[in-house]
Amino acid sequence: MTKILQRNLYREVADRIGELIEHGELAPGERISEKQLCERFGVSRTPLREALKVLATEGLIELLPNRGARVVRLTFKKVKDTYDLMAALEGLSGELACQHISDAEIKAVRKLHDTMLEHYHQRDLASYFIVNQQIHESILAASRNEVLQEMYSNLSQRVKRVRYSKKMTQKFWRQAVQDHENMIEALEARDSPRLGQILRDHLCNKLEVATLAGVIEDDSLNVANC
Repeated sequence: MTKILQRNLYREVADRIGELIEHGELAPGERISEKQLCERFGVSRTPLREALKVLATEGLIELLPNRGARVVRLTFKKVKDTYDLMAALEGLSGELACQHISDAEIKAVRKLHDTMLEHYHQRDLASYFIVNQQIHESILAASRNEVLQEMYSNLSQRVKRVRYSKKMTQKFWRQAVQDHENMIEALEARDSPRLGQILRDHLCNKLEVATLAGVIEDDSLNVANC
């Protein structure tokens, strides 16, 4: 990995550490070695510690008094509580998007959807996830509500390693694609209530995927309660 030379050093370091967590290179519950990360990124402890503070506020790590930091463990309850908020925000974003989105933006989302379908048929999960995220981001942007987008982004960072699990089964992958088909239809029809409900249910399905795939550590609650 290349050394970091960015001006906003602590933010760049935070993003890099976030990627390590997302990809599983830093595992849930793992203690973070400041020395190793400083050597890896070619930075001093000052920007690294600032980066850790940022990641703590984003819910990715927890700071231990006089004992450094470690990656947050994702329990079912913690993820479900986060998803409950995200579902409300994403549903609202869909309702607002139907009111504000332009015809050109709808066509752009349709094009992204068609590209996502190509990746699905090719079973290219990594590329599928990238375009999938772009679709959701486009709908969020079309809400024209910057506060909503900011809150959603913060929550999404906390559970990103769950949302885009590489362990998704074919059954749930098919369901996710069908959800997106329904999303596009509702968006093109500017059906605000329908799109809002589809987006809420879609996120609940993702929680079930993560639970059954074993991505979440503590499956002590009933998924059906989502």
